[in-house]
Amino acid sequence: MGISSKVPLLILASQSSSRRNLLEAAGVSFMTVSSDVDEYEIKQEHTGSVESLCLKLAQAKAHAVSSLYPYSYVLGTDQVLDCNGQIFDKPNSLQDVRTQLCQLNGHKHRLVNGLVIVKGSKDQWTYTEFATLKIRKLSDAFLDDYIKQIDDNLLSSVGGYQLEGRGSQLFEYIDGDYFTILGLPLLPLLAYLRQIHILID
Repeated sequence: MGISSKVPLLILASQSSSRRNLLEAAGVSFMTVSSDVDEYEIKQEHTGSVESLCLKLAQAKAHAVSSLYPYSYVLGTDQVLDCNGQIFDKPNSLQDVRTQLCQLNGHKHRLVNGLVIVKGSKDQWTYTEFATLKIRKLSDAFLDDYIKQIDDNLLSSVGGYQLEGRGSQLFEYIDGDYFTILGLPLLPLLAYLRQIHILID
């Protein structure tokens, strides 16, 4: 199918405000297109590692959008929270936020990211990276206060926290890249965008 000259070279196959803000702040020209991929079905059928699951989800999103915009580079992304082999999904309610934080309370977990760039329905670049975080031992009083003060924006964040906000108070320590925790390993992505001349080298 044809493509308008107004369509940029890079498309983010996501409506994530965090990823969009990171790319905009870095000065990257792009547009966003939702992929409408059924993540639940992919997760149910997957039997491999968390890293391969992330890549599979990112790949599905990128390919779904690439079929509509074959002349653009399409970036598919996904982030999975893994705690002792248990995969966490995004909470559906504030009660779910509390449940997830109680499960993570005092434990380490990993935020695993998968990135795939597709052009013409062919994979051009894949990347995975993870960060390890440990939630400190949270009191019931803190959890009550935290839940009371957060808003529905946290329903889009697996684990029920955003590190760039009040969620920073949840942690004992963090081992990993800040951008990776926010859902987009930015520096390796920017390096590839320079390589394919979307950014000036």
